[in-house]
Amino acid sequence: MITLTTLRADAEALVRQLPGLSLQAAAADVIHPGAAGRKRAGSGEQFWQYRRYAQTDAADRIDWRRSARGDEYFVRETELETARTVLSWVDPHQGFDWSSDPGRETKADRSRTVLLALSILLAKEGERIGLISGSRAPSLGKAAPDKLAEDMLGPVQNALQPPRAEALALIASDFYDGVEVWRKRLAPLAQRCRHGVLFAVTDPIEHAFPFKGRTKFSRPGSTLDRLFGRAETVRDEYLAKLQAHEAALSELAISMGWALVKHRTDETALRGAAAMQAALEQFGGKA
Repeated sequence: MITLTTLRADAEALVRQLPGLSLQAAAADVIHPGAAGRKRAGSGEQFWQYRRYAQTDAADRIDWRRSARGDEYFVRETELETARTVLSWVDPHQGFDWSSDPGRETKADRSRTVLLALSILLAKEGERIGLISGSRAPSLGKAAPDKLAEDMLGPVQNALQPPRAEALALIASDFYDGVEVWRKRLAPLAQRCRHGVLFAVTDPIEHAFPFKGRTKFSRPGSTLDRLFGRAETVRDEYLAKLQAHEAALSELAISMGWALVKHRTDETALRGAAAMQAALEQFGGKA
């Protein structure tokens, strides 16, 4: 597993290559103080617009500098700011924390790096970030990414427990347990998280299937295994099933109102992070 120092350094390196990301909670069920502009007047620190003074306004709300330009009084309004909650989860299965090449990141470590990078960007924009089924509540501010990084490498949280309040979910896995298993697993979460992204991270060997001759297949953390005398004879069938699985996973994401992002660990982490950022933007994000 990646170390905390390396995780933070790799995530920060990604952040420096990505544009800013801000989520607009136009229809968030629960409004919290934060720093993401919502394009309308309200409580916040950023200037929004001037409007004419009304008798119902307190006198101390008058902007005397603007009012001095004419014969009318004006009130300075700020932009409504709210924070959305974005929760991450990385599949703890041993088969996900695996790589076919010792010199390449495991699927889980790549996921941690990408999700933490996005969370750092979101935290900078005033959003609340945290871990699904984590031991502590999501948090705001400069310390939030450090807390999330620690939680990502902390005790394993297997269950996908729905959050107490509405949130946007980022779920990283190879999703090899099967679409129907994931449908049941994600259903309670989708009821609370109206939007989310499935980050399907795979190893290149799982797509190339270069095996020939007598080969034994097994998945780390599982007692299941299978021996083939001539592995090359099942390659076409395997690839067809993999394609069908990916199509079914895409349909599952669409049925929940979520997005699916596919990523391979032989691609750059930046490519995966950029794809995830684009997926987030369709839920109200603005670069």
